[in-house]
Amino acid sequence: MSEAPIRIALVGMGKIARDQHLPAIAGNPQLVLAATMSPHSPGVDGVAAFKSMEALLAAGDTFDAVALCSPPQVRYGLAAAALAAGKHVFLEKPPGATLSEVAVLKEKAEAAGVTLFASWHSRYAAGVEPARAWLADKRIDRAHIIWREDVRVWHPGQAWIWEAGGLGVFDPGINALSIVTRILPRRIMLEAATLSFPANREAPIAADLKLRDTDGAPVTFDLDWRQTGPQSWDIAVETNAGTLTLSQGGAVLEVDGHIHRDEDREYAGLYQQFEALIRAGVSDADVTPLELVSDVFLTGRRHTVETFED
Repeated sequence: MSEAPIRIALVGMGKIARDQHLPAIAGNPQLVLAATMSPHSPGVDGVAAFKSMEALLAAGDTFDAVALCSPPQVRYGLAAAALAAGKHVFLEKPPGATLSEVAVLKEKAEAAGVTLFASWHSRYAAGVEPARAWLADKRIDRAHIIWREDVRVWHPGQAWIWEAGGLGVFDPGINALSIVTRILPRRIMLEAATLSFPANREAPIAADLKLRDTDGAPVTFDLDWRQTGPQSWDIAVETNAGTLTLSQGGAVLEVDGHIHRDEDREYAGLYQQFEALIRAGVSDADVTPLELVSDVFLTGRRHTVETFED
């Protein structure tokens, strides 16, 4: 006998929710969109819409889980309320504004006996798991990551992203970190960082990072939100057996002259994992990429650059 679909309430109805979450939920027969919550959006036709988490939770036993797409600065309170009500919680990346609040959410989920899922959508790009498998037994000599995109294209008018806790260029940069921490066989640690802050913003627009893995192999990141024209989401890992490259954000893998390319199923993969975690009664709340971002803000040198207006 098949299990009943898991009823999802989608919280936060911005661009990422509409572009990625709604299609992924609709495409999974094990899930159903039961409600939306946003103080500003009218929601989705034919689906119950609420203006606050309080109103959503007061609706009773109409959903099983929430997917939180709200800005990270307000995500903790929403997640904590849902967990207290016995709901499973899917956290968009980054899983929180701070490491300490995610640690508390893990404790709350365990105490409530529900699933907490810290999602990293770039880890579900088509080339990531094949890259991880190929690198598993290789000596890593060095890795270089170029992650440059145009914030005006991908985050138009999203003021929260420039505020304290909004991460700035690390909103996309943490995607690169999530891939690298998944595919490299050893942990990486920060050595130095330079952060470029626009004079009128509280979050960086660019960053240069120098890290090493636990065997001493250098890993460097070039992150920039001012890229125009073609966008760059590229990872190159030099090994004793040749160079592996991931391009297009992890969608295309090239190694030994062979190219692996597949369709974009990042968010479909995320929701398959969320459903599997709920069925198994376990959580997955890895914060390794956020730990590295925290290290960058803790130790990086700050450099002021020209003002930025989007």
